[in-house]
Amino acid sequence: MASPEAPQTLRTLLTLAWPIVLARATQAVVGFSDALMVAPLGEDTLAAVTTGATNVLTFVLLPMGTMFILQSFSAQLRGRGELETAHRYAVYGLLLAALAGLFAAAFIPFLEPILAALHFAPAVHSQMSGYVAIRLLSIAAVVGIEALGNWYGGLGNTRIAMIAGITIMVLNVFGNYLLIQPRFGLPGYGAAGSAWASTVSSWLGFLLIFVLFVRGYGHGLTVGRFRFRWSELARLLRFGLPSGVNWFLEFAAFALFINVIVGHLGTTVLAAFNVVFQINSISFMPALGFASAGAILVGENIGQGHKQRVWPLVRLTLSVTCAWMASVGLVYVVFPEPLIGLFEAESAPSPELMAVGATMLRLCGLWQLVDAVGLTLTEALRAAGDTAWPMTARILLAWLVFTPVSWAAIYWWHGGVVTAMVCVIAYITALAVILSARFATGRWKTIELIGEPEIAPLEPN
Repeated sequence: MASPEAPQTLRTLLTLAWPIVLARATQAVVGFSDALMVAPLGEDTLAAVTTGATNVLTFVLLPMGTMFILQSFSAQLRGRGELETAHRYAVYGLLLAALAGLFAAAFIPFLEPILAALHFAPAVHSQMSGYVAIRLLSIAAVVGIEALGNWYGGLGNTRIAMIAGITIMVLNVFGNYLLIQPRFGLPGYGAAGSAWASTVSSWLGFLLIFVLFVRGYGHGLTVGRFRFRWSELARLLRFGLPSGVNWFLEFAAFALFINVIVGHLGTTVLAAFNVVFQINSISFMPALGFASAGAILVGENIGQGHKQRVWPLVRLTLSVTCAWMASVGLVYVVFPEPLIGLFEAESAPSPELMAVGATMLRLCGLWQLVDAVGLTLTEALRAAGDTAWPMTARILLAWLVFTPVSWAAIYWWHGGVVTAMVCVIAYITALAVILSARFATGRWKTIELIGEPEIAPLEPN
């Protein structure tokens, strides 16, 4: 990384970003490969797995969104030289991950009646119920990986999360190949096989990153030096929960949009939308990696007392994320059919799935640039500890504007595929405008995330 005295350059940003980009990309590849490898089983299974994966995210995003703040804490504490304090925050993250896992497991008995109320086709409902129940067993591992990955990232070590992500991706693809269709004497478990592949690979990936953390790799501190402090856990929750609640409630609105509003348009449209969602995750995750790298630099400079460097860093990050997302959007607009065609079952091609999916993907290309702006500013504000105001704005926009408008457009005004996608475009554009206005106010400059310095801070390694 660049020295504290010198402003960060594009090379600094990209050097820090590429492991995060790979780590985030592997997360997207897991969902993409799940959808791709169950596609030959037909639209019912494709809809069950992709929609089920989206529903699993509703259990992940509250604790996972809370874990994002660990990057801000460790970056600012590293900038101030307090590595032992930073170490305690990683342990708090692991404790919260365990609680999230217990809650998800306790929820499994309630899945069947909840999904039944959504009135999916019987074949979709039965496969989705089993898929989600198995995937909920992985919540503690997924959140734990996010906790340690963000914590290491704030220390400037972005390769740990990348290694864990690649491990999970490889194991998941192998597990899908082994378990989804009949192979090697196994009968083929369909959607359930895909769920088990994701769950087992997540736990093995967590075990890897947890062992590295306990052995002191990348930070040189031991668990034996840990001193639990309720005040620090409360501080983590104070700044982290708004981020987690934001991700959860905003995505809950999106999950409602998929399950109820898009689902109302039929199984083919539901499958097509989720295919587009998986393809779009490939473009979104690298952009999130660039934005997260920029946030690490923002947090470190704030910790060093150099708030005047934040806007140049954000502007640099914006140039990278916007260039990436604009390029991907162009691909979506020009070449949607080959991308959607990857998910067609060779034995029973669906012209309707192709037509609907291509239309959706072209429209998806239109929001890529504004999504890059919203994503970058979200990460920058989070790095400064500005999480409560963006949370309130995003939740109000999602639940008081996006959800009722899209509901009315589909149910009352009988809109179709284009109408549903226009609602998404309008929502993402409005969000980018709101976050731009918030950042421009400069209120983030007045926030004290990590409190007063320790009496005798440790020097960074």
